[in-house]
Amino acid sequence: MAPGTDTGDARVVSGKAGIGLLARAALPSLPLVGRLPGVRKSGAPFGGLTVTRPTVAIDRAHADAYATVCGFPVKDEVPLPYPHMLAFPLHMAILTDPAFPAPAIGTVHLENSITRHRAITVGESLDVTTTVGPAAPHPKGTIFELVTTAHAGAELVWESTSTYLRRGKGDDSAPWGLQLPEVDPGGTAWRLPADLGRTYAAVSGDYNPIHLYPLTAKALGFDRQIAHGMWTLARCVAALENRLPAAVRVDVAFRKPVFLPSTVAFGSRELDDGYAFTLTKQGTDTVHLVGRATTL
Repeated sequence: MAPGTDTGDARVVSGKAGIGLLARAALPSLPLVGRLPGVRKSGAPFGGLTVTRPTVAIDRAHADAYATVCGFPVKDEVPLPYPHMLAFPLHMAILTDPAFPAPAIGTVHLENSITRHRAITVGESLDVTTTVGPAAPHPKGTIFELVTTAHAGAELVWESTSTYLRRGKGDDSAPWGLQLPEVDPGGTAWRLPADLGRTYAAVSGDYNPIHLYPLTAKALGFDRQIAHGMWTLARCVAALENRLPAAVRVDVAFRKPVFLPSTVAFGSRELDDGYAFTLTKQGTDTVHLVGRATTL
C-alpha cells in the first residue's frame, strides 16, 4: 500500500509514484515472496476501494514535459489526458493494496474513457479521487473499472474510467466492452524509439518493466519492451488536438501492444459528432488502438 492514512470511506495517499511503487506492485507475483504478510493479497471478498490525494496544483514544468513527450504543443492549457498523471499514483495505490484481489503485474489496461468538461490550465488546483468497485465478468476473465474524478473546488472538470483485465476463466455471456469503428491508416507515421518507454516513465512515474528494456520485458513474457498504452492514447489525441472542443469525451480500446522500436501509422475520420481514429503498425493490418472523440 502506498504511504497514507486510512480515512474510512477514502484513503489519502501521498500522490507520489515511481520505481519503488512499481517494485511493490511486482512482489505479489513472485514465488514465496508473494506469500509474505504485508505482500500477499488478503483473499477476502472485495467490495471496493476509494483513494484520494491532497489537493495538487498543476506544475508547469511537469505539464510541459508531458506535452513534449506526447506530441502536444506547450501552452497554458494542459493536454486533455494530462490529469491521468495526477491519478496514476492513486491507481497504483489501489492495485497494490492487499485488499485488491489481483496482482498489479499481469493486469492488462484494456480500455480508457476520458471526459474533459472544460479546459484546465497550468497552475489550477485539483482534487483527484479514484474509486474501484468489485470485479465484473468479461469473456477473457474479470475486469476492474477505476473511475477517477478531478474537481476544481466544487466543479467537476475532468473524469475518466480505466478498465483493467485480469485474464482467467471468462464468461461468454459477458460484454466485450467498447465497440469502436476502425479507420484506415492515413499519411501520418511516427517512428517510435527504443527508449520511448523510459522517456515516458520519467514523466508519468509508470516504470512497469514491460516498458523499459528488452530484458525486463522478456522476464514478463514479451519479446521486447512495449510502449505505454496511455502514451499511444495521448499521441493520437495530440494529432487531433487543434480540432477538438474544450468539452469532449475520448474513448479508446487497446488492441495489440506496440513493440519498441517500431513505426506506427495514424488514421482519423471525421464523424457527425467528432472523430474516429486508429493506430496501426505501419505496413500491416495489426491494430494497436481504436478510438473515438465525441463532442459534448
